[in-house]
Amino acid sequence: MTFRSRRVESTSRDTNQYRLVGDLTLHGVTKEVTLDVTFEGIAKDPYGNNRAGFSATGKLNRKDFGLGWNQLLETGGVVVGDEVKLSIDSQVIATAA
Repeated sequence: MTFRSRRVESTSRDTNQYRLVGDLTLHGVTKEVTLDVTFEGIAKDPYGNNRAGFSATGKLNRKDFGLGWNQLLETGGVVVGDEVKLSIDSQVIATAA
């Protein structure tokens, strides 16, 4: 699985909310995915590095990536749903240029 961002869009001037658009490659298939991103802030870690925190959420349909396996249940439902919810928490560390 790889994600290559293409653009970041601000969703509001007064908040730390953004929209990240990029290409997600999963199981050999590449599709555009949009993630809703929140900038959580910047802090100095115990080693003196500046770290920025971000959280992101999104969803995709697994069948769009060729992941179609499923199993029927006795009750008529299925084992795996089509919608996959993404939840990402990340930190980035500033480095000297």
